[in-house]
Amino acid sequence: MGYLALKQLEMAKKLDSSVALLQWKDWKWQMGHAIRDIRTFERLTGVEFSDEEREELEKTIQRFPMSITPYYLSLINPGDVRNDPVFKQCFPSPAELIIEKCDMEDPLAEDRDSPVEGITHRYPDRVLFLVSNVCAMYCRHCTRKRKVGNVDYIPDRERIEKGLRYIRNNPRIRDVLLSGGDPLMLPDEYLDWILTELRNIPHVEVIRIGTRVPVVLPYRITDDLVAVLKKHHPLWINTHFNHPKEMTPASREALCKLADAGIPLGNQSVLLAGINDCPEIMKNLVHRLVQNRVRPYYLFQCDLAEGLAHFRTSVSKGIEIIENLIGHTTGFAVPTFVVDAPGGGGKIPLMPNYLISLATNKVVLRNYEGVITTYTEPDMYRSVKCEGDCDKCPLDYSTEDVGDKEVGIARLLSDRDSTIALVPKNGRYTNRYHV
Repeated sequence: MGYLALKQLEMAKKLDSSVALLQWKDWKWQMGHAIRDIRTFERLTGVEFSDEEREELEKTIQRFPMSITPYYLSLINPGDVRNDPVFKQCFPSPAELIIEKCDMEDPLAEDRDSPVEGITHRYPDRVLFLVSNVCAMYCRHCTRKRKVGNVDYIPDRERIEKGLRYIRNNPRIRDVLLSGGDPLMLPDEYLDWILTELRNIPHVEVIRIGTRVPVVLPYRITDDLVAVLKKHHPLWINTHFNHPKEMTPASREALCKLADAGIPLGNQSVLLAGINDCPEIMKNLVHRLVQNRVRPYYLFQCDLAEGLAHFRTSVSKGIEIIENLIGHTTGFAVPTFVVDAPGGGGKIPLMPNYLISLATNKVVLRNYEGVITTYTEPDMYRSVKCEGDCDKCPLDYSTEDVGDKEVGIARLLSDRDSTIALVPKNGRYTNRYHV
């Protein structure tokens, strides 16, 4: 038995003297023994806080509750909790009570863009469907602190049906992302029902699930759950590893089960100060992810949610990390660095600039080493002018596949739209523009 397994069994005995290692791997046992108070944390880890620290921690928990799975707690190094990346992600900090002027309760305006309860419809062809408020653990950096961690409940079928009805009645929706809370914390039968209803909607092409379960409660990835998920292809799963220390044997086994079931896996990390704001840590993380068939998808700048100020880094730190990945590791191991724009602007990719300049027939580029080079534009190329009439287009494309009219910058670039400028509604010079 390895060191971690021995440590986990010792912790399990402190929680339940009759427990065996087999029960430790029971995800329901894990949830039933979640650590929700400071005294239990101290008893299990041997870490002791002063009376003053405990008082400040209790104030934090009153605002933002604590819940840690025994499994995730066992990954903490009790000899150096102040610098431990697992500790910082799961244990409350008085810094969470510091609310800065820029902080927002709902920084991504998910509630504003919610046509019915549980649905956020921001992009034309896809929706976010919140199907649960239950999480395996309350992550301290959660952007939905306003919802998750205060009330644990599973939305009833009536609320889920309202969301399903909205999706059925909007044929533009081809992609549905299930989130919460954590969808994989739903009972197998209930999740199976939701997935079946979505799969029976003809225009829903892709279903995605966002989950942190493989990180904080990998034992939830049971054979029965995998059998349910496997029934509903094409199904994609994005998980949420933030640090290499989270990639344990149990997590690797959970990821293996999902990958073997034919489910494409991605990962969305959040850039967190004092946890992973280091190029070497992020490189180590993405390498471990691809070794376990998980493609790094996004690296998020930490949101402007209330209580997250101490986690936020500068945007320049994210660019620095990407500079240290591009050219220095496998291309598909490099995530896209994004800011999820405050106010509901959506994800904005921020990547290093490799285009230095351009002229009529030539572009000037630089590579990851700083080498400056050129690419000559083709003299023979003539772009096909798009008038929106696919039947007359020389390109082979079915008119049935033509998408909706372009929006935003794509609209300005379109041949089939006469718009020449995007003008803010209440801008100072709005009346000067005739577009």
